[in-house]
Amino acid sequence: MSQFGVQIHRKSVRKHSGNGKIKIKARDKQRNEIGGYFAATKLGEKDAISVERGRGGSAKNRLRYASNANVLTKQGYKKAKIKSIVESPDNRNFARLNIITKGTIIDTELGKAVVTNRPGREGSINAKLI
Repeated sequence: MSQFGVQIHRKSVRKHSGNGKIKIKARDKQRNEIGGYFAATKLGEKDAISVERGRGGSAKNRLRYASNANVLTKQGYKKAKIKSIVESPDNRNFARLNIITKGTIIDTELGKAVVTNRPGREGSINAKLI
């Protein structure tokens, strides 16, 4: 699956250059164009965060396992335990594999909620009640 691999961020070599010709590869991939792997945040017993090195030595928090979510209610944010994953718009198998991404509908103690952030990038789960 390409969703679990490293992505290359640059212009496509398959696109036409405007005169009908397909562009010829002029150079190889560079290290700064290569993105990271898919974090695949899963439902777990307790939260597990791994810290990865970013560009320039900065630290990036990757959430590997999650048990709680910050759920937005009418009174404000409340920390709630995640019971299960109902469905995912990214991939129908993610709900079966317990993978949490942005837009995933989760079942919490407070009720069903939709994830509003990217847990694999930010290190926490924020959600709002449906």
